[in-house]
Amino acid sequence: MEQGLVIKNTGSWYIVRTNNGVERNCKIKGNLRLKGFRCTNPVAVGDLVEIEVKGDGTAFIRSILPRRNYIIIRASNLSREFQILAANLDMAVLVVTLVNPETSTVFIDRFLATAEAYRVPVTIVFNKIDLLVSQDDRELLDAIVYLYRSIGYTVIPMSIVTGEGVDILKKELHGKTALFSGNSGVGKSSIINYLVPGAKLKVGDVSQVHHTGMHTTTFSEMLDIPGDNSGHIIDTPGVKGFGTIDFEKSEVAHYFPEIFKISKECKYNNCTHTHEPGCAVREAVEGNLISQSRYNSYLSIMEDDSPDKYRKPY
Repeated sequence: MEQGLVIKNTGSWYIVRTNNGVERNCKIKGNLRLKGFRCTNPVAVGDLVEIEVKGDGTAFIRSILPRRNYIIIRASNLSREFQILAANLDMAVLVVTLVNPETSTVFIDRFLATAEAYRVPVTIVFNKIDLLVSQDDRELLDAIVYLYRSIGYTVIPMSIVTGEGVDILKKELHGKTALFSGNSGVGKSSIINYLVPGAKLKVGDVSQVHHTGMHTTTFSEMLDIPGDNSGHIIDTPGVKGFGTIDFEKSEVAHYFPEIFKISKECKYNNCTHTHEPGCAVREAVEGNLISQSRYNSYLSIMEDDSPDKYRKPY
């Protein structure tokens, strides 16, 4: 039996880098899929695993070692199954854009809440800022950067075209294993190609019809940052939506730091911050102490647990 690190997942097989540096193509032993997993990929990039190598050279993943943390999303809007994006992370980098395409604040906040739930620090990269040429665009960027920094998140306005913010991101990544995620079309692949020149990831265009990105990455893969950085990037397929899963309604507020802080002043300990009298959170929203967009994102996650929200896939 050998131990190793999962560095690539194509959906049907995995590449595992063993502790002695050998990279092996591995399949999953069938019983891994039968242990009550509701996820579409029981093994994820970043997992530490035990593998068995047969006499003919074929290798199988026999077990997954305990995970330090991980990030999951709902597999689709029609399912209660989930997908593990990556495991054993030091941080996540959420790449977003204000234009071409526009990333919704609900998407950003759902990602942040999920990362909070699974104890993964997030750095938000606002990419393509070279496209923000009007005064209104720049003021919007300043406002939204201020919002997330005031909550406590690291935010990096960035442009691969001009180089602004790139060195700051490099410092953030030093010595860390970082998940990169974001909507398709936000420039995630371009950023990774800059950081890991040998990656040669395919860069996609943005659809002119719907102003949304077209998927270019079709699998998850760990890439080593060259030089003395000693960091690792886990690239994941672009996601259109970020469905949360397994959040208890009573805990959702815990994953919004500014809401959780003010919730201690609510009249009722079990306040859901939706309708109760004496709710300090709703008062803070009305007084602009909590942003309306963040509160709307909070409400959208609370609505996720509605029994009619999801139906079983055919």
